[in-house]
Order: sequence, then structure tokens, then C-alpha cells
Amino acid sequence: MHTSSLRIAAETKGRLDRLRIHPKESYNAIIDRLIESYTDPEPLSPEEIRGIEDALEELKQGKFSTHEQVKKELGIS
Repeated sequence: MHTSSLRIAAETKGRLDRLRIHPKESYNAIIDRLIESYTDPEPLSPEEIRGIEDALEELKQGKFSTHEQVKKELGIS
């Protein structure tokens, strides 16, 4: 494993120290854990993003049905 030295502010070091799961957890392990929790293992595809954008545009245009309207259409109101 290649290692590097990094300069971080004392405040940042303190914040990393408070994020330790156990007293001997390395800064590398803390940073890896933070990156892992931040990274989405299943990012949205371009098609999914476009579908969300289309749906938001339809909402802005008022093209939607309320819960009550759907229940009435289904005969369950």
C-alpha cells in the first residue's frame, strides 16, 4: 500500500477523532468508512434521471391525480 502525508486542520483532526468507532481506529479506516457511506453503490442511470425530470415537469404542469381521484376511479372511495 502506498502512503501519503496529508496536512489537515486541527479542527478537522478533532472531528475525525470523534468519528472513531474504537480508540485505535486509524484515520485511513475512518476516511474509508466515510467515503463508503457517501458513495451510492447503485447510481441512477441517465434514463432514470430523465424519467424523474419528466415526472417533475408533469407535476409542475398539474398533470397528476390526487389520492382521492384514484380511489374514486378504482371504485374504492
